[in-house]
Amino acid sequence: MSAPGSGSSSSSSSSSSSSSVDIVHLVSEMRRAEPLVHCLTNSVVRQITADVLLAAGAAPAMVDHPEEAADFAAVASGVLVNVGNPTAEQVEGMHAAIGSAREHGTPWVLDPVAVGGLTLRTGLATGWLDHVPAAIRANASEIVALAGTGVGGRGVDSTHDVAAALPSALMLAERTGGVVAVTGAQDVVVTNSGGLTVATWITSGHPLLQKVIGTGCALGALTAAYLGAARATGLPDHDAVVAAHAHVGAAGTAAGRVAAGPGLFAVAWLDALYTLTPGEIADSVTLLDATP
Repeated sequence: MSAPGSGSSSSSSSSSSSSSVDIVHLVSEMRRAEPLVHCLTNSVVRQITADVLLAAGAAPAMVDHPEEAADFAAVASGVLVNVGNPTAEQVEGMHAAIGSAREHGTPWVLDPVAVGGLTLRTGLATGWLDHVPAAIRANASEIVALAGTGVGGRGVDSTHDVAAALPSALMLAERTGGVVAVTGAQDVVVTNSGGLTVATWITSGHPLLQKVIGTGCALGALTAAYLGAARATGLPDHDAVVAAHAHVGAAGTAAGRVAAGPGLFAVAWLDALYTLTPGEIADSVTLLDATP
């Protein structure tokens, strides 16, 4: 559940960015589309996940019953599979939703919460790599564990920095053909497409994002929302994932300016997800495209 861009707030303007990602267009398209996100997520974060999707401009649905999950994945704009607190019934629903998403071309996001530390979820998430997730969103330790290049972190908290996880993220991007996002003090989104690997570094956010439960998990759901909206208009998956991280991080920066502690920050962050304009989101993050 580690939060994006949580190391320091950013006051940088988009004018100092070096990236081809058009944040203004992507945010505008996501809000226009109001994508329906099918969330198979853990019980700890359902409330904040739904709140974040609504505030940002998307629509949430928490459908994880095995007899309903496949049907809903077929009509949703995007699907989130978060392994944070799996029950046997929910796992069955996840299997069904993933299969249906693949069949119907619905982009799905894998959030491998605390993978590496617990056998069940590690096995599930690792097995699902072969089911072509459109994106993987995780902290650095989860990425390292999912790639099989190291152990996980301390529960849901990362013990690796983002730069150390970059080789593992590149391995996962090559294996799945999808986008891999690593969150931390600075976020990075990587894609391997046509033999060319691109990494976009994102500077934004605020340290208090780490003190509010579910901010990272909610980002996984928002990533699915952006992917659904982007695919509907022919925009790249990579850019959609970057925009989701920029939206969450920009709201964190805005909330950090007015909140002294996590309670007020949580409210201010939710409000900022709703009130920030596409231009304000773009102006408060710094993006850098690089070849790893």
